[in-house]
Amino acid sequence: MTLETIDVVIIAGYALALLGIALFVSREPEGRDKNTEDYFLAGRALPWWAIGASLIASNISAEQIIGQSGQGYAVGIAIAAYEWQAAIVLIIVAKYFLPIFLKRKIYTMPQFLDQRYGHGVKTLMSFFWVALYTAVNLTTVLWLGGLAVTSLTGWSVMTAMAALASFAALYSLYGGLKAVALTDIIQVIILILGGLAITWVALNALPADGALGGLSLLVQEMPGHFEMILDQSNPAYSDLPGIWTLLGGLWVLHFSYWGFNQYIIQRALGAESLGEAQKGLAFAALLKILVPFIVVIPGIAAVILAQQGVLDGSALAEKSDRTYGELMSFAPSGLRGLVFAALIAAVVSSLASMMNSISTIFTMDLYRSWKPERAEQHYVTVGRVAAFAAITAALFLAQPFIGGFESGFQTVQEYTGFIAPGIVVVFLLGFFDKKMNAAGAFTALIGSLAVNVALKFGMPDVPFIIRIWGVFMLSIVAAALVSRFTTAPKDDQTVKLGDIAFATSMLFNTLGLITIAILVGLYAILW
Repeated sequence: MTLETIDVVIIAGYALALLGIALFVSREPEGRDKNTEDYFLAGRALPWWAIGASLIASNISAEQIIGQSGQGYAVGIAIAAYEWQAAIVLIIVAKYFLPIFLKRKIYTMPQFLDQRYGHGVKTLMSFFWVALYTAVNLTTVLWLGGLAVTSLTGWSVMTAMAALASFAALYSLYGGLKAVALTDIIQVIILILGGLAITWVALNALPADGALGGLSLLVQEMPGHFEMILDQSNPAYSDLPGIWTLLGGLWVLHFSYWGFNQYIIQRALGAESLGEAQKGLAFAALLKILVPFIVVIPGIAAVILAQQGVLDGSALAEKSDRTYGELMSFAPSGLRGLVFAALIAAVVSSLASMMNSISTIFTMDLYRSWKPERAEQHYVTVGRVAAFAAITAALFLAQPFIGGFESGFQTVQEYTGFIAPGIVVVFLLGFFDKKMNAAGAFTALIGSLAVNVALKFGMPDVPFIIRIWGVFMLSIVAAALVSRFTTAPKDDQTVKLGDIAFATSMLFNTLGLITIAILVGLYAILW
């Protein structure tokens, strides 16, 4: 089943509206050019609602929609741990990490590392993040997004990926972070509406009384797909190892992604104030709770729909990442256009955000060190060229890097997990251990990568979440010991916690408590 005229009209209307708004919000007063703060940090003027919406729109990409829907089909609600535990991490990051970053008025995560450890650590991590975002994150979003577009249009995957990349570049290269963040408000609305629509369609198609009846049927017929904590007999235990999803390395992945990831934290760095940034992250935490209901639940429903012959069960059994594409094809015309627009919104928002982060790190942390004291407009131009080069490279790397894996979502977790323990150690000890120095930082970063790779091939049966937790604990000890047996850092390099206000507003505290209460209830019900 392909797109009909009404679907095309909806998608075209969305695309034109997005481009128009992006150009409108990106304009500058006559006679004034964008400087680096305007382009990379939206002039440090983002309000809380734009930050929260942009965080979710940037995070919910093809990796989540297609990858987690496929995992919902194969595994069940347990994959929601990636979303629900992230909500708690967002609250912690907002209260304890953002005050440190905003106090230092940094543009990028490598810039903080430069202030704390020196130029060597900053340069190493700058190259790493540019390579990771290009070769892993951009490629995954392009590939999975291309698969979904192909399922409805009949285009080749390469053509679909090129169209997505071009659209993302068209509205983001000119406006920078401001265009990305403010248009993300539209993106997240479309994304949620489209996600709720596909959930309703999938549940309503089950042999029960309406969508709520369909959900009840799923719980009754597939109790194993509604367990958050898997036992060792479950085939997915190696990816989601039971209680270790709560006690182990999944927290390391979350803190690396939500706390120290330029692609995510850049929105908070562009806030008009610390309070606005914190409210934005609390808003995002609440939205994260909703994500599994619009992504994972349709994947679970697809199991019964495939058994009934409504969906192509053989195609889903061969590759679970095809689940969302099959569900989109199943949606009626008109609604199919809305769901397709929601998927495009998720894909291009993530692509635009990653491109902006790559250009920021490359320009501000690498190029500016090599070519200092150039005009602000020169650096903005370099940033645009870097973003275009990254998306072009990812377009040609996507199929060979990601196309051969069963689950794009789990592949990304594996790749990022190799270095995540070292990143979290470097930042946490950088915040709270005054003796942590550059030697300790290099030990954590290089050591965690080396040990992770060795254990991956030396002990392949150990679930990667448990492996990451073990490497994280080893890295903390190693970094702390090396730091104490080598030259102490200079006093002006350490973080002066006494100068930083960690107190948060009543509104933030209330939102945080509500988030935690909802999550406790969900885990209690679905344990």
